[in-house]
Parts: sequence; C-alpha cells; structure tokens
Amino acid sequence: MTSRRWIVVAAAFLAAPAIAGCGAGFDATTNRPYKPNEAQVLIEQGKYGDDSGINIPQAFILGPDSGAQIAWRGSVPIYLNILNNAAAPDTLQAVSAGTMGTVKLTAPIQLPSNQLVNTGKPTPQIILEGLPKSLRGGETIRLDLQFANAGSMSMDVPVVTRSREFKDYPPAPNATPAPTPASTPSASPAEEAH
Repeated sequence: MTSRRWIVVAAAFLAAPAIAGCGAGFDATTNRPYKPNEAQVLIEQGKYGDDSGINIPQAFILGPDSGAQIAWRGSVPIYLNILNNAAAPDTLQAVSAGTMGTVKLTAPIQLPSNQLVNTGKPTPQIILEGLPKSLRGGETIRLDLQFANAGSMSMDVPVVTRSREFKDYPPAPNATPAPTPASTPSASPAEEAH
C-alpha cells in the first residue's frame, strides 16, 4: 500500500468515532423512537398544558391525501382532543385562525370537568373555511381558542395529510385528487425473451 492510501485509511479510521459520536449516548436522538406527535402543540418551555387547567393532548388540521392539495378558498376540519382538568366545567366558545380563514364551530363545545372531549367525533365540529392559499400538508396554522372560564389560548397546529394513522378520517372538503402516475407499457413476451 502506498503512503497516500495509508493516510486515507488512517483518516477514515480516526474519523469514524467522531461521526458515530453524533448519535451516541443514552440521550441520542437515534436511541429514541421517532413518532410524529401533534400533541406537542401546547408544550412550551418544557411545560405541558395551560395554567387554567385546559390540556390539549392532540390537535391537527386534516389536509388532503398525500400528493393532493386543498384548493384555495377551501375548507379543512380541525380535530382537537381537549381535557378540562379544572374543578368546574368549561366551554370552548370560539376559535380563530388570524389571516388563514374563518373558523366555524357547529355549536359551543361543552367541556365537563376531568373528561376528554374529541371535537371530531362523530363528525368534525370545527371547520376552517376560506383558506387564502392551497394546503398540501406539512404547514402549521396558528389557532386562538376562547374558553368561557379558562380565557384565551394560542397554539400552532400542524396540517397533516390523510395518510398513515389519519387515512381512515373522512376526506377534507374541497380536496383536489393526487395526480395519478402515468402507466408505462409493459414489454411484450417477444421483448422479454431477448
């Protein structure tokens, strides 16, 4: 082996621990399972939830199927799981999304004390309408929630595609279908023989 090859081999050997060290140790990100979690929306400065007793362990906006989009001026359902930990019942009275459209509630959402409420079952009770731009999934929309007792709360909510664990949800209204891939003609038996 020439001296140049020895230098390259030695450099690679010495660099390997440093490169591997990026993911080493008990706290390394590679040692923790990756699971996208829309529940991170209310975790700020290491604290979960709100001082008022309102916790939202899951929040997402259902976007289009993978590869599709929600059309400009379209609508999307907002899904929230809300837990009222306060001693008294509360009510979600209104939701707003700033310049991202108008949020409609079918009715004020009652939040009994110590009971998890899902705003999407059996049908979505919160709809974001009149989107100023099309959505493909992966975006984040800032929502402001107004509660009767807990006051106001703001959070960033992800737009998720209707895939993976969200594939069984009803499709969002105004979703344009994903383009279908062009099919390629298959080879004839005579071509395959060559």
